[in-house]
Amino acid sequence: MRVALFITCLNDTMYPQTGKAVVRLLTRLGHEVDFPEAQTCCGQMHLNTGYRDQCVPLVKGFTEAFESYDAVVTPSASCGAMIRDWHPRVAKSTGDARFTAAVARTAPKVYELSEFLVDVLGVTDVGAYFPHRVTYHPTCHSLRMLKVGDRPLRLLRQVRGIDLVELPDAAECCGFGGTFALKNSAVSSAMGADKAENVRKTSAEVLCAADNSCLMHIGGTLSRLDAGVRPVHLAEILASTEAQQ
Repeated sequence: MRVALFITCLNDTMYPQTGKAVVRLLTRLGHEVDFPEAQTCCGQMHLNTGYRDQCVPLVKGFTEAFESYDAVVTPSASCGAMIRDWHPRVAKSTGDARFTAAVARTAPKVYELSEFLVDVLGVTDVGAYFPHRVTYHPTCHSLRMLKVGDRPLRLLRQVRGIDLVELPDAAECCGFGGTFALKNSAVSSAMGADKAENVRKTSAEVLCAADNSCLMHIGGTLSRLDAGVRPVHLAEILASTEAQQ
């Protein structure tokens, strides 16, 4: 199986350790991972802000970079949802039949990390070790668009040494929403504060999620509150082993 990593803009720029964790994890499970250097943005920010025409070249670029692979793994449910749900629609809107067909072949091969591990590789125990008290925030795109369900939790429950605690009102949005946090900052901050308070109630050391964008938003609030909770992406927990502790 030819597997590629789509790291996403945010991870590439601010959280490269997450992409490295995905490669480390999949390599440990016996899979070689390619990193197509032609990859850029998935176009979500442009589409969400109303610039559909400007999104088209990004969808084309993504398709050209990844269409030859059997599977594309991304540590972002948000970008994964953009590709699977919106790339086909954007392509169809151009009226270009060849482009639309290429996207229709490529988009379904994109998997958020937990989907790839559970559905494609058929594993929940990845040999991880993470001796910390952890609570998990299910991000909106993972829940409502990709519908990953309990896959991340099934993976986390198999991690050795972990103390996994339930997050109150877990399904509530954290308030980030990309440009929503900029255009509606007061509402976004209030939602983030509610989420941070629920995280504090768990007495967790670590907040886990499948999107660093949400972890960045909630983590910023937790930091300002001096809550002593660190945000850690799901990939980094799953890639952690006893030898690294």
